Amino acid sequence: MNLCLIPDCLHQNPTTVNFCEQCGAKLLLQDRYRALKVIGQGGFGKTFLARDEGKPSQPYCVIKQFLPINQDPTYLEKAAKSFKLEAERLERLGDYPQIPVLLAYCHQEGRQYLVQEYINGKNLAQELADHGIFNGRDIRNLLLDILPILDFIHSKQVIHRDIKPENIIRRIGDEKLFLVDFGAAKEFNQSIIGYTSGVIGTAQYAAPEQLRGESRYSSDLYSLGVTCLYLLTNVSPFDMFSSVDNDWSWREYLATNNPVSDELGKILDKLIQQAIKKRYHFAKEVLADLNTNNQPEFIPPPPVSLRYRQETIQPIISNQEITPQNNSEEEKKELFILRIIASCITIPYGVVMILTSLVSLFSGSASLFEILIIPFLITCCAFLSKDIAKSKNRDQLLWFLLGFPFHIATVLIIACLPIKD
Repeated sequence: MNLCLIPDCLHQNPTTVNFCEQCGAKLLLQDRYRALKVIGQGGFGKTFLARDEGKPSQPYCVIKQFLPINQDPTYLEKAAKSFKLEAERLERLGDYPQIPVLLAYCHQEGRQYLVQEYINGKNLAQELADHGIFNGRDIRNLLLDILPILDFIHSKQVIHRDIKPENIIRRIGDEKLFLVDFGAAKEFNQSIIGYTSGVIGTAQYAAPEQLRGESRYSSDLYSLGVTCLYLLTNVSPFDMFSSVDNDWSWREYLATNNPVSDELGKILDKLIQQAIKKRYHFAKEVLADLNTNNQPEFIPPPPVSLRYRQETIQPIISNQEITPQNNSEEEKKELFILRIIASCITIPYGVVMILTSLVSLFSGSASLFEILIIPFLITCCAFLSKDIAKSKNRDQLLWFLLGFPFHIATVLIIACLPIKD
């Protein structure tokens, strides 16, 4: 095969010719790379499987052609810069053994192209479709293989922003995992309080802050965690997340003969925390926990078929800076002091209220019902404040204590406060 790269042509030519028989265009990119077939297409353009005829073995390679669907001039200018930045990032990151090497970046026939190493293998979504759900050992090995790659790209101030099964390829032969498709990647700019702008990525795997255009290193870790959940269950992440409870229920979707150890489960839970401060911040932190709990994962019998599971199973998302550990300790001290102050207000208030009620009861100035109804309503306000605080990720004890002396005012205040990460 010998495919023409001109978008309106794409004519299949004999392998012996160097110019398209239909449109006359040059077939070899940079007189070296010959396109064989289209293997992908997206918003930025087409991807071709090709051969590198500049090497004796003529190995396969990948040609990415910049051809965005959106032809708005403003968008085109930004997209062209982004495409070039992808090439620059690949050049900088390509010396890592599990990232495809950039072979060339060029212009031809007025279009941008980049050429990179071809990884011969299947992505994890294809593995899931072919072989079924992953077990705990598979997931542990996946994390141990991918986390060093993330640690490397983060050390180069790059956030991938599109971690998902389709972008992780297992190479045939040595079984190594490769991280591909850096088209969504973004430079980490320390000058803008630790996050990048721009909403990009795949929604069901993207971290809450990424959907708001505020990606961080931990956003990649979140996406990796969600990827693990999908591979363990073959259930859409959208179905495993409850917007009502603002929490994941992934364990409900595990096959009964495909358990996950408590240690691995805790690591996955921390990877997918909605609140940035509760999540892992760096890949090295996850690796440290994995190595601490480095006992062999239970190997279950072969999982039940996906069809059987589908029949039997009954049946997003802060503009917070990554806070160093010492700041967390200071916050705990401040919270402790606030609780003490609230207790100092609540306890005297409660004592006075009880004494007043007893005096009223024994003097006959009020009935038992009249005496009990007010404490009951006040207690309701306190518990309501606690429940609202829980839903907004605020300190429940503090707002429970404040609910007693300040009643409905406390409920109104906590109800008006924003959700805290």
